[in-house]
Amino acid sequence: MSARKTREIRREELLDAALEEFADLGLHGTSTEDIARHAGISQPYVFQLFGTKKDLFRAVAARCFRETLEVFQRAAEGKRGREALDAIGEMYADRLWTDPKRLQMQMQAFAACGDPEIRDVVRNGVGDLVAYIERVTAPADEETSLFFAVGMLMNLFASLHLVRGTEPWADRLVARCGFGSRFSGPD
Repeated sequence: MSARKTREIRREELLDAALEEFADLGLHGTSTEDIARHAGISQPYVFQLFGTKKDLFRAVAARCFRETLEVFQRAAEGKRGREALDAIGEMYADRLWTDPKRLQMQMQAFAACGDPEIRDVVRNGVGDLVAYIERVTAPADEETSLFFAVGMLMNLFASLHLVRGTEPWADRLVARCGFGSRFSGPD
């Protein structure tokens, strides 16, 4: 007989399953029935763990931003300034191609910002990322703004599955931003 999973383990598994589902179809296109099936639990248990589908979406979005921050922190460990920024940029670019569900979830979270509660989660998540980048690159300057602008452009390109040579206009934008190797996409 196998041991029953704890509530916390089920909660983490549900967050994993919800990430997969929400990343594909967003808040309004995803059913809690599909999430429950993916997680291997009953639909009522989804509501027992999170209350509402929106609460589950908010938890997944918050977790996604927190995990992005953790990736930034690992990449910049022991580095400061431009060296830290370059390391974070390279790590983030790699994650765009190797872990697209997190990117898709971020994009779904941005799209759901018409809801004030979701907007707060996204604002806090992005704010934490900005605060961290400003801390490791002190003093914060136009490079911080450029870092996030280029990051959003990378998000767009990854969302559109654009790799070098796919579209001339995309290649031109990349050349002007100076993140050429980060645009290469999967090997």
